[in-house]
This record gives sequence, structure tokens and C-alpha cells, in this order.
Amino acid sequence: MGLGDFVDKHPWELSGGMQQRVNLVRSLIHAPEFLLLDEPFSALDAFTREELWMALQALWMGARPTVILVTHDLREATLLADTVYVMSPRPGTFTAQHGVPFERPRTLELTFTPEFTDVIHDLRARVGGLRSPIRAEELMEAVS
Repeated sequence: MGLGDFVDKHPWELSGGMQQRVNLVRSLIHAPEFLLLDEPFSALDAFTREELWMALQALWMGARPTVILVTHDLREATLLADTVYVMSPRPGTFTAQHGVPFERPRTLELTFTPEFTDVIHDLRARVGGLRSPIRAEELMEAVS
């Protein structure tokens, strides 16, 4: 995971990305059959997030646990998942299911193709249909 130079460091001495790598390895060390990841990459910068997407994919391809990844990032969901489920706001219920048609291993370059973007746009339309737009008048009233 690229942390060989930091084996003598305490967790609080590692960057956020390094801590997430440790968490990822820790979660897979006992070869679980099932893994729940709740927004594991949300606090990371874009480049570190992408590196960890690829690391997770590689680890998954080796061990093949069942993974449920909770994320608000449609690109992340489409890159990592075989099936993306869209949930409604409170109360959370599944409102849509979208199979991901891309073979593995997937690359970051795939995320810039028209086919990948089409899946993102379809998912975005499904999510957008569930959300209420924020009106400028309401926002201005709330801050005054």
C-alpha cells in the first residue's frame, strides 16, 4: 500500500490518505466475506481518492468479498460497483438500480469515456429527480 517507509510512525503521524490506506488494509486483513464501507474516501483530496479507488479494486479482485459501498460520489460508485442503488431522502428507500456494464479491471481513464459519462448522467437524473431544489429566496431568508 506504499507505506513501507512509515512502519515506525504512529497513526496520528500519518496523512489522511495514509490513514485510509491503513484502514483499508485493516478491514481486509482477516479476509472478510462481507465488507461495509461508509463514505471511506470522502475526506480525501481527489488524487489520493483515485489512488485508493484503484487500491480497493485491486484488493477486491484478489479477495472478492461482498462489498457495500455507501457514497455520494457517482463517479466513485460507477467505477467501483457492479450495481449502483439510488436511495431516496428520509426515509431512505431504494428507488433505482443500475447495473454497471464495464469489465474489470477498470481504469481511471474509463471514467472519462462517453460510455462511462452516460451512466453517470443516468444516475444523476435518477438522484436529481428525488431532490428538492434549493430556492435562492429560502436561502436568503434562512441567513437573514
